[in-house]
Amino acid sequence: MEDRRLRRDFLPLINEYLPEYDAREIHRTQVHAPALRIYSAFRSTDLAESALVRICLALRAFPGAFLSPVRGLRRLRIRLGTPITLRDFETHGFRVLAENPPYELLIGLIGSFWKPDGGLLPVDAASFKGPQSSGTARVAWNFSIAEQENGTCDLATETRVKCADAKSRRYFGLYWVLVRPGSGLIRRYMLRSIRKKAEGAA
Repeated sequence: MEDRRLRRDFLPLINEYLPEYDAREIHRTQVHAPALRIYSAFRSTDLAESALVRICLALRAFPGAFLSPVRGLRRLRIRLGTPITLRDFETHGFRVLAENPPYELLIGLIGSFWKPDGGLLPVDAASFKGPQSSGTARVAWNFSIAEQENGTCDLATETRVKCADAKSRRYFGLYWVLVRPGSGLIRRYMLRSIRKKAEGAA
């Protein structure tokens, strides 16, 4: 992971790693807690605390169960029955690309998400910025914090997707129509869980 400890007046890391995109989604909430406490909550919060989030994540893993029943069913049980932190997301292909504590944490993923198995590829900061393989898409997903004058913080998450070519763009477009409602729901509930964790730690 690239060591990035930047001042808050720098451009967002997501702009550096994926300035151009084919799809974008932003969600935000207000948190009554200091930035450092919210940032700490990123890694320790159960991001699948809501039953709805667990169901959405399980549905995403469901097609893979047909390709590899034993592994797929094990993954379904995990997503339905255990807490899911940022570390657990990293075991499923996501990687923390860069950080600017306590203002932004950036996660990356590369794959062919429209395929039943997700077509995930190994990724780190260098490969994410490098040439993109045909038939794949890159996802940059951040959590960011902006301190407000009234003592609260604006907590946001932004997702950007960049496809490698016209063919992957067509496939992703169809996939995005199906998963976007669930994707937005997952992120809103994740923000709610982080807010609850940060405010409850006071």
